[in-house]
Amino acid sequence: MAVHPIDYRYGSEEMRRIWDEENKLQKLLDVEAALARAHARVGNIPEESARVISERASTEWVRPERVKEIEAEIHHDIMAVVKALSEVCGEHGKYVHLGATSNDIIDTANALLIRESLNIVKRDLGEIISILKRLAEEHKYTVCIGRTHGQHAVPTTYGMKFAVWLDEMGRHLDRIGELEERVLVGQMSGAVGTMASFGEKGLEIQRLVMGDLGLKPAVISTQIIQRDVYAELIMVLALIASTLDKIALEIRNLQRTEILEVSEPFGRRQVGSSTMPHKRNPVRSEKVSGLARVLYSNVIPALLNNPLWHERDLTNSSVERVILPESFVLLDEILKSIKKVLSGLEFFPENIKKNLYLTNNLIMAEPLMLKLAEKGMGRQDAHELVRQLAMKAFEEGRDLIEVAKESEEVKKFLNEEDFEGLKPENYIGLAPRIVENVIARIEEKEWKEGF
Repeated sequence: MAVHPIDYRYGSEEMRRIWDEENKLQKLLDVEAALARAHARVGNIPEESARVISERASTEWVRPERVKEIEAEIHHDIMAVVKALSEVCGEHGKYVHLGATSNDIIDTANALLIRESLNIVKRDLGEIISILKRLAEEHKYTVCIGRTHGQHAVPTTYGMKFAVWLDEMGRHLDRIGELEERVLVGQMSGAVGTMASFGEKGLEIQRLVMGDLGLKPAVISTQIIQRDVYAELIMVLALIASTLDKIALEIRNLQRTEILEVSEPFGRRQVGSSTMPHKRNPVRSEKVSGLARVLYSNVIPALLNNPLWHERDLTNSSVERVILPESFVLLDEILKSIKKVLSGLEFFPENIKKNLYLTNNLIMAEPLMLKLAEKGMGRQDAHELVRQLAMKAFEEGRDLIEVAKESEEVKKFLNEEDFEGLKPENYIGLAPRIVENVIARIEEKEWKEGF
């Protein structure tokens, strides 16, 4: 019976399959097979033995049930795999795992699992980038109120919102590309990393194994790949989750009843509440924000896994059994959730405009101040004057521009034509050009092909 929600509720079947028991076993067997082939190539074992080991290093021959049965007896998971593979290889089984230590197999297999998982993450990021590019382009002139400290600030555009997220997603793909250089690494270096068990051919064996598996060989290891690279991996996954959380949080806020400028899609037959039939809750975005918290929490144990006793201990092992699959499966879930939210995002133009004018033009205080400075009033004097006018407009519930027109001080510098230009739609600066620049930068990326 499934216990953890990643087994039945979160993540795609494709991602869960990578981390399921059988695929993890297959990756361990793939490494054992590559090791046998390397030994044969340097003349340590017969070619026929490498052929048989390679042929039978498959879950069709080595079943998880048999591995578990052996482990229950000997209490060592990798030796259970070695014994299960050896017994189906007959006389050739004596060459299985020759010279290797457990983490030569585990860490190299982990790199294979991580590579498969990162390929899915990159694909999803690419699809989100495509959606955000479209939204940024479509809404680069959609003027809305910008908010700082939760308060109305000055106008911006929805294109700017989407372009900020787009740029950040691009950085995540950059990070993954850099990360892969360090994390897609395997080792075949023996008990404490000296390769003594492989003799003079150790470096050649490691090179052959990693070349066979499409991984980089570790430059140096102890008995394990150093866990700073795993910590970096988990931190990058958590950082991606933080951007998805940021997007979800903004949509949740903009979907508030009092704001309702945008909304995540709501299905025709979707139920919002068990007791309030009218509810249209942002459940996908809330799920994203919730699951992101779990990914954040996995960063600390990943960091704690780096300092181990001497050449190694086992305290990292149980942690990684949890945080590696959990982080990838949960990130997979929130990536796909954000894709659904963004691809079906609903806009409410009438509310966007209503909120833009909600403060009776108080948001035009900055451009009013700058216009006064442009016309000759000192900047500091203009700031203080407009501050007083804004306070007056707020207290009297009146339009700031109308209050400003009554000011004798303002009249010394501004005429009716000057006031005509003081409209929110006219105060978006270079926002459209900034959005176009972000889109152009994304288009120039090497990884953009296929997205």
